[in-house]
Amino acid sequence: MKRAPIRAGAALAPAIKVAIGAALVVAGLYVAVVALLVTLVAHRLTGETDHRLSLQLASVREHANEERLTSKSFGDADDAPVYAWLVAANGAVTTGSAAAPTLPSSLANRRGGFPLTAHIGAAEFRVDAAPLPTGTRVFVAESLAQEQHVRNLLLLTALIVSPVLVGGVFAGALVVGRRASKPIEQARRQQLEFTADASHELRTPLTVIDAEVNLALSADRSASAYRDSLERVAAESSRLRRIVEDLLWLARFDSQPPPPREELVDLPTLVDHCAQRFAPVARSRGIDLRVLVTDDPDALVAAPPDWVDRLTGVLIDNAIRYAGADAHVTVEVTTPPGHVSLTVADDGPGIPEEQQARLFDRFHRGATAADESGAGLGLAIGDAVVRSTGGRWTVGTSTLGGARMSVTWPRALTGRRSTRPSPSTTPDQPGDQCKTRRELSAD
Repeated sequence: MKRAPIRAGAALAPAIKVAIGAALVVAGLYVAVVALLVTLVAHRLTGETDHRLSLQLASVREHANEERLTSKSFGDADDAPVYAWLVAANGAVTTGSAAAPTLPSSLANRRGGFPLTAHIGAAEFRVDAAPLPTGTRVFVAESLAQEQHVRNLLLLTALIVSPVLVGGVFAGALVVGRRASKPIEQARRQQLEFTADASHELRTPLTVIDAEVNLALSADRSASAYRDSLERVAAESSRLRRIVEDLLWLARFDSQPPPPREELVDLPTLVDHCAQRFAPVARSRGIDLRVLVTDDPDALVAAPPDWVDRLTGVLIDNAIRYAGADAHVTVEVTTPPGHVSLTVADDGPGIPEEQQARLFDRFHRGATAADESGAGLGLAIGDAVVRSTGGRWTVGTSTLGGARMSVTWPRALTGRRSTRPSPSTTPDQPGDQCKTRRELSAD
């Protein structure tokens, strides 16, 4: 069944939404931080200005004469000058410091609420006032032009930085979102394809069963005809049961993969017993099924025995099915340094390179199978077992000329030797004590 590719737009849309959301959140936080920063800076500058005004008031009150009124700075050299005025009790300005602007009458007649910010002329000033013992009041003021300049500079800098910051956050979130959503979208797509493929695979045997039953009931038949129909129904029912069992296994594994139990699997013995089950199938097809297992008692794998048994059965079953009649299938267990390997090889047509990429896809069946009764779930289950038990696949061409599929696990470290039973064997070669050879095919 041809699979539709994952659309780029489908994977991109969630990432764009995430990126927009992240950019809006960062933009809101940025605006809040800038507003807080500008407020704090303005408050700090206003406090410094009020301090200089208080120093000027104290100086004028200490030298309470008109000749001492001068425009001076009580801060840094580059601070704005502080202007001073003497205002009579009737609100008339009697004296002003040099270069001081005209004090508005609204300020001159004001009696309280100092210090405050007010306009004097066209500029904004910070103004403070205090009375003298003579009844005259002293007004001092400093321009807020520098404070406004600093505030505007901060706002301009924030405005320039904001597109870069928000744009960078959007781009970064988009990249991360695409990488994060791609596996999710792929998993969703695979789930949809899995459902569609499962429906297709289940529909076929159900259709056959329905057709056989309808034909059997459509007219009177002989006992042998009914028996033939029931046998076909039984065969399709068996196939349906296998598909359902495989689907349930994969569904349970996908929803919550069970952790492999820490059991020591005697791989040579398990493989030998599994191969014995397939011996009748091999004989019925004229296939020469051979088992070559190591005599190493420490050929142990830490994995659930039923999982490894199922994986072995899948590999042997596939080799028998794809190799065809009158073929050779070899099942071998070896112990490379620090590892234990299971290899199944045949002299069939092999696995074309263009199919190897999808070898473990669910419902994928090779085009060279002589038996189409499978649903394409065996290797998917086998791959789940291999990945969950820490194994590693090797797929290639065997020395027999067909397919060669091998799984390698780390050797289980134990302080004892294996106690597996010793089967009756004949040496593969004179003096060879490392391997035993079993002939499971009929002569």
